[in-house]
Amino acid sequence: MASSPMPSALDVNTQTFPVLSPAHIDRIRVHGKVRRVTAGEILFEPGDMDVPFFTLLSGRMEVVQPTIAGERLIATHDPGEFTGEMTMISGKRSLARGRVTESGEFVELSGDGLRSLIARDAELSEIFMRAFILRRVQLISRGQGNIVLMGSRHSAQTLRLREFLIRNAHPFTYVDLETDKTSQEILDRFAVGVEEIPVIICGSGTVFRNPTVQKLAAGLGFNTGIDETHVHDLIIVGAGPSGLAAAVYAGSEGLDVLVIETEAPGGQAGSSSKIENYLGFPTGVSGQELANRALVQAEKFGAKMIIARDVVALDCAKRPYKVVLDNGAKLAARSVVIATGAQYKKPGIPNLGKFEGQGVYYGATYMEAQLCEGEEAIVVGGGNSAGQAAVYLSQTASKVYMLVRSGQLSDTMSRYLIQRIEQNPAIELHYKTEIVGLEGDTHLERVTCRDNASGESSAHNVRHVFIMAGASPRTDWLSGCLALDEKGFILTGRDMDVVSEKPVWALPRPPQMLETSLPGVFAVGDVRSGNVKRVASAVGEGSIAVHLVHRALTEL
Repeated sequence: MASSPMPSALDVNTQTFPVLSPAHIDRIRVHGKVRRVTAGEILFEPGDMDVPFFTLLSGRMEVVQPTIAGERLIATHDPGEFTGEMTMISGKRSLARGRVTESGEFVELSGDGLRSLIARDAELSEIFMRAFILRRVQLISRGQGNIVLMGSRHSAQTLRLREFLIRNAHPFTYVDLETDKTSQEILDRFAVGVEEIPVIICGSGTVFRNPTVQKLAAGLGFNTGIDETHVHDLIIVGAGPSGLAAAVYAGSEGLDVLVIETEAPGGQAGSSSKIENYLGFPTGVSGQELANRALVQAEKFGAKMIIARDVVALDCAKRPYKVVLDNGAKLAARSVVIATGAQYKKPGIPNLGKFEGQGVYYGATYMEAQLCEGEEAIVVGGGNSAGQAAVYLSQTASKVYMLVRSGQLSDTMSRYLIQRIEQNPAIELHYKTEIVGLEGDTHLERVTCRDNASGESSAHNVRHVFIMAGASPRTDWLSGCLALDEKGFILTGRDMDVVSEKPVWALPRPPQMLETSLPGVFAVGDVRSGNVKRVASAVGEGSIAVHLVHRALTEL
């Protein structure tokens, strides 16, 4: 293993497991304590919270994962190396066991101490963050998670759990019961019945039988360490591009910030296969990659996050406001940024709900693309998201039919996308066409389409439909608190002047640019009336909102 303190940008292994110089170690030592360790000593276990950060002065150790078949080696560390991966930054539970294999001396630093060091020391921050990210990527790519998900590719719940884990960058091993016949032995060992599939088995032996996303998140400790009695400077509702941008800037500027997300970071943009017109990414970036990078930045600056919880109401009677969760918890905040985005409208097609997750999808990521490999697929919609999905799916599907209800692609669709769609022989455009019927047993098997220009209907043996048409705001939980436009989007700033009936503005000053009818509450991104449906615009609004939050906080 290379010992250079300045790793080559091309040497991934050296960046993943760098060897620190004596000068680096001296800067760490002053913030920690030297601990004598002995061979066989366990330093941390899977599921532990607040795991210390260790830098090896002498001796050796190994990092392993307990599994139902025994231990699995993840990494070994020699003198000059250090422990940890992204859980050191996020504060989530440990994924592995750390065991000393040769006695020696380690520098021990608390999790808070490490995060404080990262905030102060730019050089060490770069080394640590790069290594932590690469180690997490390695765990994901090798399927070296602390859990095993056993399910069927034809199960909607299996698909949802896989998507939840992938989009939250939590490493796991997936076993497809349709192809892995030896898995029955594992199911028998844990007495798992057919009706309890999908099942998640943790390294500790804990079994989750057909869990909801909320139960899985709780079981994996995603939301541990959140003090429900604490009054935050800022609560951000929604972790799409605008919400994550607000979290990054708020955290970097010293605000005590909490982000609440229903599913996973990235929002609707997180399911985009490739964004090619985002500044700084000339070859494009997937929505999930962009979201994961933003989340790492936000957590690096101290932002906390609650995952898999719905916000059901805003208690807006007085400040600090209270954000009410679906489990009854009320979280107090001096200011609020609403970044809940918009969701695709569900067309009134018979049997639509029956096939959701089993042939009907609302996002086109790598996982869905593999499901329709070599088969035909239909994309419904004429906007950017639909265009990106059609181009992406055309790489794996034998044919992609793009159905647009109007007579043209959206005026807001990027020109480069229109050109790619029109020039791609694997994509077939159908204007003034919509789906009127879905058929199948447990999985979608046949789709009936109607040409609204001729009135003729036709049936097609297509098993995969991607719906990305229209958008409705997620604002039902704001009833009675904020002024909304006729479509339910949140009015902000001067846009409120056009509404004759709206909540009374309580302050002598006018509302700020992104401020809602409630002082100290801001709306950004797709949930805001008059928004520009671009990722860059959402990021810009999220960052600007934090500047406005600072102003609002001075009024308290």
